Amino acid sequence: MASFIVEGGHKLHGSITPQGAKNEALQVLCAVLLTKETVVISNLPDILDVNNLIDLLSSIGVKVDKQAKGRYAFTAAELDTEYLRSADFLKKCNKLRGSVMLIGPLLARLGEVTYAKPGGDKIGRRRLDTHFQGMVNLGATFTYDNKLLAYRFSGKHMKGSYMLLDEASVTGTANIIMAAVMAEGTTTIYNAACEPYLQQLCKMLNNMGARISGVGSNLLTIEGVRELHGAEHTLLPDMIEVGSFIGMAAITGSELRICKVGYRDLGIIPDAFRRLGIRIDVDGDDIVIPAQEHYQIESFLDGSILTVADAPWPGLTPDLLSVILVVATQARGSVLIHQKMFESRLFFVDKLIDMGAQIILCDPHRAVVIGHDHTRQLKHHTMTSPDIRAGIAMLIAAMSAEGTSRIDHIDQIDRGYEDIEHRLNAIGARITRAD
Repeated sequence: MASFIVEGGHKLHGSITPQGAKNEALQVLCAVLLTKETVVISNLPDILDVNNLIDLLSSIGVKVDKQAKGRYAFTAAELDTEYLRSADFLKKCNKLRGSVMLIGPLLARLGEVTYAKPGGDKIGRRRLDTHFQGMVNLGATFTYDNKLLAYRFSGKHMKGSYMLLDEASVTGTANIIMAAVMAEGTTTIYNAACEPYLQQLCKMLNNMGARISGVGSNLLTIEGVRELHGAEHTLLPDMIEVGSFIGMAAITGSELRICKVGYRDLGIIPDAFRRLGIRIDVDGDDIVIPAQEHYQIESFLDGSILTVADAPWPGLTPDLLSVILVVATQARGSVLIHQKMFESRLFFVDKLIDMGAQIILCDPHRAVVIGHDHTRQLKHHTMTSPDIRAGIAMLIAAMSAEGTSRIDHIDQIDRGYEDIEHRLNAIGARITRAD
């Protein structure tokens, strides 16, 4: 496994541009299976999860043509149904959480699919009930094969229906939408996720001939069509990278320009950092973070300690809570971080405590951070990345720490961040990759 060796204490400078959105990429890549015609997708990030999904699509029989950096053409004219029943297909699905979104389009296209439990981040229980119940609502059935350790879905004649989702699951909503676009009749999805990347999926599908209305709301209506055609699509910038760069600039006291951020699609993210006292200036579609020696955490209007919590869109994405927690360790004041959606994402804070951070882990979901106000630097440490977001949070902590830190198991970071050490070194960081 590779590691990062991080020499802390260096200020950043200049500008950096976020990659294409990882979470959007995994959704729209699965959607190419819905048509025999060519779908061209631009701004795809060169990261492990995306590359693994592209490799899986190629194995299924999708013709993949890399036209330029980040720009690919996908043609799913003929699918290899034998491979879709193979142990290798199940093995590859098991290694990639995003592969769960193959169920919907494969059911819509072929009427059947065998699928193994997906892998991904180890951040607590991540149930699939919403995905499976959505397929059942459309008329599909599934059984569990104890020999293959996989689920067998059948949905030869799926029909639209009304459904109220038990949770506003992003991947669950995406999966159901892709299954419903060619189902007979009308599907209504209430309590649908509505984050920008899901809106992007709906826009792409509509450009392919689907009939989806209510895009951007939690009430979607889908009128089934007989077939879809090709289209071109460009991914949004990755909002999690944008938030990560804001955090890096703040905790290192650096001035940094983050270019082409897709500001209107960032939602509450800039304000969440502003509540930590971080100044964020907007220049066109760029964000400028001025150098600040101190940033003061706000209190609520009644004087009580600020709580930063995740919530379904348009609330704060849970993927940035780890970054916000690290940034708060050098703020002036205290904040309660409340991670509601995943039960193991805060367990990495013991490494921050070993670095000298003042954090009280109340339970698996809540941590109180008492900021150092830059009066005391974090200390160098050796850490292991448990998931993508904790990994980048550890990297941010190491960049601000005194001395040289080591982060192991950085393939987790590679799953979500493209060529991150070279991009950060170009703006002043000191990060070396070691085997």
